[in-house]
Amino acid sequence: MSDPVALLLGDLRDESEEVDRLVAELDDTGWSLPTPAAGWSVAHQIAHLTWTDTAALLAVTDEAAFAEQAARALAAPDSFVDEGAEAGAVLPPDRLLARWREGREQLQRALRAAPAGARFPWYGPPMSAPSMATARLMETWAHGQDVADALGVRREPTARLRHVAWIGVRARDYAYLVRGEQPPTAPIRVELTGPSGELWTYGPEDAEQRVTGPAVDFCLLATQRANRADLAVRAEGPDADRWLDIAQAFAGPAGPGRAAKKG
Repeated sequence: MSDPVALLLGDLRDESEEVDRLVAELDDTGWSLPTPAAGWSVAHQIAHLTWTDTAALLAVTDEAAFAEQAARALAAPDSFVDEGAEAGAVLPPDRLLARWREGREQLQRALRAAPAGARFPWYGPPMSAPSMATARLMETWAHGQDVADALGVRREPTARLRHVAWIGVRARDYAYLVRGEQPPTAPIRVELTGPSGELWTYGPEDAEQRVTGPAVDFCLLATQRANRADLAVRAEGPDADRWLDIAQAFAGPAGPGRAAKKG
């Protein structure tokens, strides 16, 4: 396993443990609190992470079993995510938490043992071990945000957001394709201010169109955890502007997004 993969998996573990601390001491009432995702409680959020970690483990270790699961998802694209969350949310909280902890550790071991250059099937394009780890970190952060919002907790942004921002930028074309639109060919410069004030940049410096703003806001937008109107992400140019309307860092159907909080 290369050092970059080890570093990614370390960040994934840290992100998971941060979310774990949010829920570890909750009572039954806390687990049943509604989150900003319509119809999903805190338990649903952790159940979804558990379900997706299990799917990722299958993709890495048993391609045939994953293909069967992916076929079921393809047959019910609008409901399979909710069904997976519902199945886990009915478990007692201690069993659900134990299952999530066990599953994410199994995935860690599988990704650490994956051969260099291996690619694994997924609901979108096949992914390498680094891409799989990045996707799991992105989802863990996003669903952890829903949990934090439900609990009224403000999480301190960390440098791990760099992974979320990267996948948000890389998924630009996918956001168009999943909506049946043709991605534009014009390059877009992305300049994001990280939590420590550092600048994270993507795309050619001389691009005529650009996206700028705080990295945390871009990550909230790309994971559809906040409405664009509530964020300080700015676009220059028509393609950049349209992208911010549809940005989507996750695989699957186009998400509904979140309603704006501002009047």
